[in-house]
This record gives sequence, C-alpha cells and structure tokens, in this order.
Amino acid sequence: MSQDEFEQRSGGHRFTATKLRDHSITTVRQVAQIGETTLIRMLGRAAGRHIHALAHNRDPRPVQVGRRRHSMGAQRALGRKPRSPEALDADLVALIDRLARRLRAAHRVCRTVVLRLRFDDFSRATRSHTLSEATAHTQTILATARGLLATAMPMIQTQGITLIGVTLSNLGDDRAIQLALPFERPPIYAIDATLDEVRDRFGSKAIGRALLLGRDQGPSVPLLPD
Repeated sequence: MSQDEFEQRSGGHRFTATKLRDHSITTVRQVAQIGETTLIRMLGRAAGRHIHALAHNRDPRPVQVGRRRHSMGAQRALGRKPRSPEALDADLVALIDRLARRLRAAHRVCRTVVLRLRFDDFSRATRSHTLSEATAHTQTILATARGLLATAMPMIQTQGITLIGVTLSNLGDDRAIQLALPFERPPIYAIDATLDEVRDRFGSKAIGRALLLGRDQGPSVPLLPD
C-alpha cells in the first residue's frame, strides 16, 4: 500500500503524514515495523494508536452500506522525469475519459471538478471549479479540468510534478436532473452514449482518442458498482 493510500485510510491527516516523513517513514510496511510506544511518542497518543492499528489491519470502525459516494476520483503517479505540457494533457485526458465513463455507468452527474497535484518536494496543490449545471458529459468535464491545469502550469514548471489526479464531487443522480429549456438533451450526449456502448461491448480499448494512441495510460480502473 502506498503512502497516499495510507493517508486516505488514516483520514488523510497532513500533520501525521509530515511527521512520518520527518522520520523517513514513507510506507505502511515501515509503520508496521515500529512499536506502538514509538509511534505514540512521534504522533501523540490518539494518532499513534490509530496509525499503529491501521498498519496492522485493525480498524474497528463499522462498514456503512447503502450510502452512495459523494465523489469519485482517479490519479496517476508520474515519476520524477520532466513532463511536457502535451504529456500532462494526455494524462489528464486519460483520467477524465475513465472518470466520465464511471460517472455515467453509475447514473451520476457532477457539479465540481477538482484537480489534484503533487510536486517534487512532496507538497501538494488543488484547483477546483463548480459548474453551473451538473453533467456527465466528457468534453465539458475535460474542458474544465484543462482550464484548471492551465492555471497551475506556472507552479508545475517551477516545482516539477510527480502526480496528477482528478476528483469529481457534488455528485447527484442523473435521473433527477432538472433540464434547462429546451428540454431535449443536446446531441453531444449521444457521442458519450455511443462510445460507452462500444466499450461495454468490445472492451475499454476498443475505441479511444487519437491523442492517446501509443501512450501508456497506466492501469485501468474497473467499473465497480456504485
């Protein structure tokens, strides 16, 4: 399990993550090899005990079922090599394609697009934009994410980038959308529906964007039930 995943399980506390990194601890395996007493000295009683338990797969919190998620996201680690703006755009396109398909498969729409970045020095930044209307249209979400990436490019060029991620939040049910006049859905939605049908029938790689041909898009995200 990566440090990012561990942060999510532990509640994503930046203070805890920073303290661990200050002691050169960057993996869950390293945490599991440390005694509970030592973790308490490093992080405090409550956080030390909690992190020690999670590192040994002990989590007493009850599993809640029947609740729909409020957001969905995907990210990709980029390594430490310099990334051109064109390569970053291709990474973003691949993430949005996957997320928009997941969104439609779950019959959800989103209002807010969040861009998540991690830099060479492990610092992070987020940029977000809330749309005027909820949508699951790939091109609308992509245009929004591209705008966010453009505003972050000066930071990326100065600090480097090691991870890019996108989160779609403020999710709603696509069957409860109040359509603006006129009530007919624009034909652009038919493109997404057609592409989804082809991919469902012949596989996710059956059709795609020319921009992504020959590029490593990273591991695919399974379309799990929402």
